[in-house]
Amino acid sequence: MRRQYVFLVLIVLLAAFSLWVSLPDNSGFSLDANGDGTEDVGLQIRQSLGLDLVGGLRVLLEAELPSGSFTSDELSQAAQNVSRRVNALGVTEATVQVQGDRRILVELPGVTDPRAAVDTIQQTALLEFVNFSGVPQSQSFEGRRILTTEQLTIQQQREEAALDDVSDAPASPQGEVNPTTGLPFETVMDGSGLQAATALFENNQWLISFELTPDGAEIFGPFTAANVGQPMAIVLDGLVLSAPVIRAELTDGGVIEGSFDEASARQLALQLRSGALPIPLRVESTETVGATLGQQSVNLSIRAGIIGVCIILLFMVIYYRVPGIAAALALIVFVLLNLALFKLIPITLTLPAITGFLISIGTAVDGNILIFERVKEELRSGADIDSAVESGFNRAWKSIRDSNLSTIIICGVLFLFGQTPGASVVSGFAVTLALGLVVNLFTAVFVTGTFLRILIHLFREPIRQRQYLLGA
Repeated sequence: MRRQYVFLVLIVLLAAFSLWVSLPDNSGFSLDANGDGTEDVGLQIRQSLGLDLVGGLRVLLEAELPSGSFTSDELSQAAQNVSRRVNALGVTEATVQVQGDRRILVELPGVTDPRAAVDTIQQTALLEFVNFSGVPQSQSFEGRRILTTEQLTIQQQREEAALDDVSDAPASPQGEVNPTTGLPFETVMDGSGLQAATALFENNQWLISFELTPDGAEIFGPFTAANVGQPMAIVLDGLVLSAPVIRAELTDGGVIEGSFDEASARQLALQLRSGALPIPLRVESTETVGATLGQQSVNLSIRAGIIGVCIILLFMVIYYRVPGIAAALALIVFVLLNLALFKLIPITLTLPAITGFLISIGTAVDGNILIFERVKEELRSGADIDSAVESGFNRAWKSIRDSNLSTIIICGVLFLFGQTPGASVVSGFAVTLALGLVVNLFTAVFVTGTFLRILIHLFREPIRQRQYLLGA
């Protein structure tokens, strides 16, 4: 029995921590472990809410090219790249969906900086590694706009696509040419040769570390090997970020240097990871939207959820008596654990996500009912209290496990379906439901079992004389 009390202490501590995390105004803590003024150790807590609960930004993007000059697959690919960008911005449950044959609708819940979000979504992030061999005073080109062969190639493609509609003809790229040859600078490789990109802070400056794809390595390796000691420009959307000297052959990756601050370095790394947009997009319209449910509706929904949980707790206590008390305590722990995990992961709460959580509460109650009915059957067959409880939990475990696992598999299918643009709200429902089912496997058996065994130990004689206290 001593082990059960140890379990009880652990459960109480876990519940107390979950309650602390779940507090509405709790944002976590941070400690300066080294005493150097920086936050070295801490726990950041935040609650992410969806567009239907807190509002946000709605952006309508339109292809700059005329209809018929790109395929529906290219538009879908652009939507997927946009989706990766907004998710990397820390915006979960964002809605990205294709509308018609040339528009993409983006909904960003809780966005506080609309301009930065739009810039990150819209920019094509044309990254070029440009041959600067023989260019005098190459470092002086940093921050200046140059004209490259890749830019001219893209311009030619756009002009060919716009032949049927002169009004949609794109403007010609502008920039300085190679002062030595009088021709556009030669593009060695563009951003499609990158496999990964990460913002780093080293030597008191922000850098972007990149890795090459196998195809990119086949281009970049021989070029750097043949031009050791010569400068090479790193150009983003025509603007020279830096012009470092090649010091060795680069076959797997390198570092992009420039006048970056933290925000610009992370934004560029994000754009490079997400891939350039296959179709240039312009912002057709932007609007800040309020919560569709409204604060009053949210408050009423919370009140209805609390009333529903209280009714369930009351039913369990009245119908199952002592086991019902154990189940009620376990259900409280179940709710606290879920609320804490929503903030620690974090999970964006939308109306579908909250629905998944409420369904998981019903599943948690269902698991306790299976256990208690098994216990009642054992008592009716003549088993003593301890044997009935142990047999009830052991026999009900398989049913609880199998039913929860089968539902978790369905949640996995829903989650994968929700990865397609426009269906992300399905993912929110699947995640909260699956999380609740996993927590239920812990609370329905371990937590409820601990509470019930301790209650029986404390009130063994009254329960032995009045078995109806066990719901029998």
